[in-house]
Amino acid sequence: MRHTLLPSASPHRSPTPPAPTTSPAPPAPPARRRLSLAALRSAVRPELWRRAPVLTVSALLLGLVMMLHAEIPNGFGSIGSLVETFLPWFGLFVPVLAAGALWRRSPAAVTALVLPVTVWLSLFGGLLGDKSGPGGDLTVATHNVGAENPDPAGTARDLAASGVDVLALEEITAQDRGVYEKGLAGAYPYHAVLGTVGVWSKLPLSGTRPVDIATDYGPLADTKPADAGMAGNRALRTTVATDRGPLVVYVAHLGSVRLNPRAGFWTDSRDRNVQALGEALAADRSERVVLLGDLNGTLDDRAFGGITSQLHSVQDAAGDGFGFSWPAKFPVARIDQILVRGVEPTDSWVLPATGSDHLPVAAGVSW
Repeated sequence: MRHTLLPSASPHRSPTPPAPTTSPAPPAPPARRRLSLAALRSAVRPELWRRAPVLTVSALLLGLVMMLHAEIPNGFGSIGSLVETFLPWFGLFVPVLAAGALWRRSPAAVTALVLPVTVWLSLFGGLLGDKSGPGGDLTVATHNVGAENPDPAGTARDLAASGVDVLALEEITAQDRGVYEKGLAGAYPYHAVLGTVGVWSKLPLSGTRPVDIATDYGPLADTKPADAGMAGNRALRTTVATDRGPLVVYVAHLGSVRLNPRAGFWTDSRDRNVQALGEALAADRSERVVLLGDLNGTLDDRAFGGITSQLHSVQDAAGDGFGFSWPAKFPVARIDQILVRGVEPTDSWVLPATGSDHLPVAAGVSW
């Protein structure tokens, strides 16, 4: 039988060399990291930062106007006072500019918006929260009842129901005076009316007298009869007897302002009244003073510096929000004010609308 011999491995044969190895490929960056790097490279592209230059400049100008509002000239047309009157509303431009910046994908415009947002919050951020507290030794209110008020009797009923201790009224007409006196008599046993302003109180009043705020001005002022001057009187001072001691109360209705193409923001009579009232307050050394009235201006307006340097706003100290009071149908400004010295505001609020074009404002004070 024939046998076939199979070749056998030689004992001297070299082993098969191992296959060459290669270093493993580095892991691919995570998708999130790739996206972040792509977004960063995209954001630093110079052409992106040149987008929407008008929006960028507008945002910077908005911030500068709010930050430097006191430096805006007030010579022609009282532009500075006009800007300051509606200063809180400048914040509405921020979301408009932000929407435009996002739509145009402009990082420069978005970054520029940091300035107006920061300035607005520094000016008005403190008004966004509720700072009112409980208690209060006395409540006060003021209301421009409106010379054209179609329902003075209803206004009197609403004010009597408010329950405040001391109530000041402005713009009382000769024909409506009796309506207010009758409508408020049940709630307020003490009252005084001098010209177009009056005060009603649950506590005794004394020493009520007119305050000269330079309402009659010019060469004909000295020739006006005394009774005619009193009929047009727009400010008074009285003393309220409280169980914590006397409280001096001023009631004032300052001159109106007008906005027209020829004169701009006309504030001459109001500014003259502000100066005269500020001088009267400075000369009054009473420890506790409350000023109630329609001042026809917001306290951001530089014209009121002579008053706000002596008294402080109850709304700023103890209010909830801006406390806008005019016009009643859609309030855009707080021109009806309560300011105090020597007492502490505990809360400040706006009362419901009456038949007037102003809203009543009220506050609690303590000492």
